This record gives sequence, C-alpha cells and structure tokens, in this order.
Amino acid sequence: MSAAPATPATHVPTSHAEALFAPLTLRSVTARNRIWMAPMCQYVAAASGPDAGVAHAWHFAHYAARAVGGTGLILQEATAVSPEGRISPYDLGIWNDTQVEALRPITSFIKAQGAVPGVQIAHAGRKASTGRPWEGGGYVGPEADGWLPSAPSPVPFAEGDPVPHELTTDEIREITGQFAAAARRALAAGYEVVEIHGAHGYLIGQFLSSESNRRTDAYGGSFENRARFALEVVDAVRAVWPEELPLFFRVSATDWLEESGWTSEDTVRLAALLQGRGVDLLDVSTGGMAPKADIPAGPGFQVPFAAEVKARTGLPVAAVGLITEPGQAGAILADGQADAVLLGRELLRDPYWARTAAAALGAERAAEPGAGVRVPVSYHRAW
Repeated sequence: MSAAPATPATHVPTSHAEALFAPLTLRSVTARNRIWMAPMCQYVAAASGPDAGVAHAWHFAHYAARAVGGTGLILQEATAVSPEGRISPYDLGIWNDTQVEALRPITSFIKAQGAVPGVQIAHAGRKASTGRPWEGGGYVGPEADGWLPSAPSPVPFAEGDPVPHELTTDEIREITGQFAAAARRALAAGYEVVEIHGAHGYLIGQFLSSESNRRTDAYGGSFENRARFALEVVDAVRAVWPEELPLFFRVSATDWLEESGWTSEDTVRLAALLQGRGVDLLDVSTGGMAPKADIPAGPGFQVPFAAEVKARTGLPVAAVGLITEPGQAGAILADGQADAVLLGRELLRDPYWARTAAAALGAERAAEPGAGVRVPVSYHRAW
C-alpha cells in the first residue's frame, strides 16, 4: 500500500497556544493536540519465563498517567519484535499473544482518556542484550538472561562488546516477517499508530549507516542497498497495517560523525522514499550509532533536521530532543518547523505537562472538556 500520507489541516496556527492545542489528523486518526509522548524504555518487564516481555501494573500506571495528563498521542517504548530484538532482557515485547493480552487494558484506557495509543516496534541488532542503565548498562551474557546480538556486519558497537552474528539474507527476511507479525499483534492489542524504529543505532539504523554496515551483498554498499532492509520492513508492515491507520518511522537524521555514517542528506532522500510507501510521519531524532560521536546537545538541537525534511519533502514530521518549555514547543509548531512535538524526559518529570503548558500560555480553554487537553470529570473541581 503506497497511498500518499494524510496532510495536516490547511489552517496554520499563529499563536504558540493555538499551535500546541490544534488537533492533527493523519488518515482516520485525530490526535487532540500536538503534544505527544516519545518512546522511552522502562526496563521493568520480566527478563525470562512465561512473562518475559509482558506489560504489567507499572506500564499501565506509567502510560495511563500521561493519557490523563492531556498528552495527545502516546508512543509506547521500543517494543521488541522478537526476544533477540530487545535492547535489554527487561524490555517489552510483542512477539506472542500473551503480550498482546497484557497490552489491551493499556490501549483501552488511553483511548478512554481521549488520547491516541501508539507503539514503536523495534529490533536492537548489535545493541541488544544490554543491562539496565541504572545498573551500568553494557553487554550482558547468557548468565544474566542475555544472548549474542545479531547485526548487518560483524562489527561491535563499543569496545568490549562481543562481535555480533552477521545476519544471513534468510535471517533478514525472517526479521522482516517479525516486524509484520508485530504490526498485526499491535492492531489486535488496540493500537492506532505503529512506529517503526529506524533510529539510534538499532538494527534498521545499522543497515542504513555505512558506519555499521560493511556488507557487500544486496543489503550493503550503495545508499539504495543500505536502505533496502528499511524499505522492505515498511512494505511488510504497511501490507498488514490497515489503510485507515497511520504509520510512523523514526530515524536518526545524522550519526554526528565527520567522515562516515548517515547524514541529513541521506535522511531527506530516505524520507521521500518512505512517503511513497505509505509512511505518514517521520519522527526525527539523531545519534546513537557510535559511542565516539560528538553530539552538540542543547534545547531543540534536533529540530532543524525535522524542519529540513518537512521543507524539502512535505512529509509531516515530529520534532524531538530537549523540548521542555511551552513557549519553545509552541514556537516550533507555529513557525512550521514540525507538525508535532515529542516530549521525552519532560513527560517523565511532569505527566500533566499539557495542562502546565495550557496554563503557561494562557490557554485555559484548551483544558475544557472535549478541547485540546481533556480533564477527567473527577478532576474538574481542581481546574
């Protein structure tokens, strides 16, 4: 399916408040505002046994709070398409029906609060089988519920990591099928948006970048060959994901490497190809490919990459990266740099950031029932 993506409303918001709280429709799905939650791993699922990768009470409470808090669209953390695709043994998965059953109450509650439930489906590739960040991270082996990662080429991510298994063409096709199966399960679980994770140096990004892809077959070398796996995954997912529901793709717009790797020009070129294959929005991040990268992080430092894709391709984009202030977020949208903003750590700090923004921008009406920030009736007396 290669229908052109739905475009945002023709009305261009002029004020920061109007920009933040304007709805956005992609295909048949409307987000009540442009304040969206970025995928952020929680690392608290069971690592092994029948409950491996299964959501539980923490995940429900975590996502429910942001839905109640007024967020327009919630993208669930990187959710692995296979056990070997997890970033850590403690990640969520969507490779079996037990996981689907545990996710349904989460999506049902999110929708009941007026928010859109989305899920990021992912495979970590050579960056798989790592410890939890607060326990030091780094590779963990079979003695700690880990495994040997796979990758496009036998090139470790960091010094001290094991040499990953180089995927065969049959294994590549198998993983492509796992992405499609994950999308089918996402639909069964109640999600209205699927995002394919092609960023931050995980498997799809590893194929895209010459920094990690040293193959000499049809999946390596030229831009066209390095993009082949990403496009095959998109095609496989779009073939099973309903035509009326939007598909997102997350990309690292640059590897932040001077002499090799993926660049912003590559991203613009890929965006045009994705648009022709039925991707409705590009979630534009950066980095994650190499530990040696020098990333000039600062407020809104990744926004120009999203703006460039939008300006040069017309594909709707979401901007992400140190977006913390209501005025800053509103300006990004009002200036036409992006169609939505994805908040990460700021929504960890404040699940009610949408209401905080409404008050800060003098947009209290946005928090009235049925408006840009829904207030549950039980909370009306507090607003």
